[in-house]
Amino acid sequence: MEGTSTETPRPPQTHEHRTTSPAYDPTSVARWAAEPDKRPGRTAFQRDRARVLHSSALRRLAGKTQVVTPGARSQVWDASPRTRLTHSLECAQVGRELGAALGCDPDLVEAACLSHDLGHPPFGHNGEQALNEFAEDCGGFEGNAQSLRLLTRIEPKRFVRGPAGPSAALADGDDLVSVGLNLTRATLDAATKYPWPRGAHPTDPDSSKFGVYEDDRPVFDWIREGAPGTRTTFEAQVMDWADDVAYSVHDVEDGLHAGHIDPNCLHAEPERREIFQVAVGRYVAADTDPAELSAALDRLLGQKWWPHGYDGSAVAQGRLKDATSQLIGRFCLAAESATRARHGTGRLTRYAAELVVPRAARLECAVLKAVADRYVMQRAEQELLRADQRVVVAELAEALTARAPEGLDPQFRALFDEACDDRARKRVIVDQISSLTDAAARSLHARLRVRV
Repeated sequence: MEGTSTETPRPPQTHEHRTTSPAYDPTSVARWAAEPDKRPGRTAFQRDRARVLHSSALRRLAGKTQVVTPGARSQVWDASPRTRLTHSLECAQVGRELGAALGCDPDLVEAACLSHDLGHPPFGHNGEQALNEFAEDCGGFEGNAQSLRLLTRIEPKRFVRGPAGPSAALADGDDLVSVGLNLTRATLDAATKYPWPRGAHPTDPDSSKFGVYEDDRPVFDWIREGAPGTRTTFEAQVMDWADDVAYSVHDVEDGLHAGHIDPNCLHAEPERREIFQVAVGRYVAADTDPAELSAALDRLLGQKWWPHGYDGSAVAQGRLKDATSQLIGRFCLAAESATRARHGTGRLTRYAAELVVPRAARLECAVLKAVADRYVMQRAEQELLRADQRVVVAELAEALTARAPEGLDPQFRALFDEACDDRARKRVIVDQISSLTDAAARSLHARLRVRV
């Protein structure tokens, strides 16, 4: 998006400002393009939450795999496993309650949690890797950067005339330009997990994680106006921990449902050693002592509610559901108590505090991630599936490059026709592919490859 960093003055004392918590100042509730209120009585963050909840991008997450592929029956029971949508809804519930307990606006945190995976491409991190390879010469691909692009540009909701920016003129002769969902600065900032461009990770130069593409820098710079360097907001930290909690706990739950995880293996060698090998360097620092991970796993196994078996019966399902609730409560209460111990009892928002997660809780969470990784993601059939998925994404990108604008949705066809150079046209193709569900990607791949 083009534009300056000067905000369009908003009418004083709008109802949005009156009904938004005083913990958030007018700068926090400002929008890239100023809008009048449509209905009195709603806060700015309630509007943000509603916009994300009603977005087509959120609905598409229902067709994107979380860990266990939907529709694949297990030997024990058809678990109806989670998708990216159900994961996002669960993350939002965890984040909303934890954020509210610490003084955040709950609608703001929920909107950020609902938004955190919107840019996820088909086939999850596997699709992300394939798209990044294809997009190497036009700025790469990263799911978090794509989420920001989707929220501020791609998702069709609000348009302005002329250059897209907070002071954009609304001349009748100018073309309409999308500003996406036009969320508030605070919500966009809360949804930004990695507030830096490609290659600028503050502590790890080799990290592939980043949160903004170069052509989205104007709106990113506006979002981060006044931010202390690359520090994330308190609400973003709550969202990030809620994401970790939700997927670590629920991925293990899905693995048990599907019959991929035998709880008894967690007591035995060499299984335990293999789990810790997965965790070190991937889910915890490379210098972590495996003995710490062993102690973390033993703490969980020693809880009276921990599931020591699973046969798919109604009683077993109920016990497993109770265990997931206990784990979520354990991780959230640990963070809440430690954060309160450091920052006191006041309202904690934006850059006024840091979320404190005890090391013990982080290690327990990491062990759960490693369990799901070892027994679900590392299955031989999963690697064959991932290889096939990478081929689908790569060949789809190749076919669209050769045939575009054929194969593009009307929205992306128009953007492709308007693109000023090959780099911009390639980015449109990336945007198109990343918007597809798993099934839509396979369908379009089959249709285009037949004609190559």
